[in-house]
Amino acid sequence: MKMNRAIPMLPVKSMAASIEFYQKLGFSVEEKNDHWGWAMLCFDECRLMVDQSINLHKDAPRQSVLYLYPGNIVEYHRQVRSNGLDIPDLDLTFYGMTEFRLEDPDGNRLWIGQDTSTGTDREQRGTPSGQGESSGLN
Repeated sequence: MKMNRAIPMLPVKSMAASIEFYQKLGFSVEEKNDHWGWAMLCFDECRLMVDQSINLHKDAPRQSVLYLYPGNIVEYHRQVRSNGLDIPDLDLTFYGMTEFRLEDPDGNRLWIGQDTSTGTDREQRGTPSGQGESSGLN
């Protein structure tokens, strides 16, 4: 079993201020969608997502989301269940990912998925911003 990558997804209050900050650290904007309040930043091989929409409770914003990308989501989901974790069924999201979501013991959100879309680019299908039909752990 191979885990392909992990990309942190950070909640932000101001997309413009956050992008400016991370650009000063050497990141550049790889993808951005103002309508969703989301951007993918890159620095060499590193990626970081910033997202305004995942702050569901403005008085107590979520600290972060870790998005994991296994090589085979169905196999990985089966393995995690067989390891004894109570996880939701897989969902096909509006943004083309087959994923499941859970929290670690400290309440940190983990979104685990694989792109299963068929040739639709990200801008047409959306992004992992907590707006989909997923497991309800937005």
